[in-house]
Amino acid sequence: VQLQAFGGGLVQAGGSLRVSCAASGMTFSRYVMGWYRQAPGEQRELIATIGSGGTTTYKDSVKGRFTISRDNAKNTGYLQMNSLNPEDTAVYYCSAGHNKGVYFYPDYWGQGTQVTVSS
Repeated sequence: VQLQAFGGGLVQAGGSLRVSCAASGMTFSRYVMGWYRQAPGEQRELIATIGSGGTTTYKDSVKGRFTISRDNAKNTGYLQMNSLNPEDTAVYYCSAGHNKGVYFYPDYWGQGTQVTVSS
């Protein structure tokens, strides 16, 4: 099983960026997908999830600016990030897991991709 995140980079405040996560060695469509991020000196935080059927959840701080999506035929998930600000600077990680109640539990992790937003 492998998850590979890519698409990070440097962007100016107010700009947009899309990160992607390619899955292999798994039946991607069976998993809930989650995006996390970890800023320097901070704990890793869950910012968005998308179920196999497309149901989404978002952390309040990204709601309305970020959009999570998936293409099960391509075994790929996406996180479109708009109106970026310097507080969004972090390493972004994708994960595949499952929901239990209202909580998401990651089973697999991808490597992180750095997103840096300059002011």
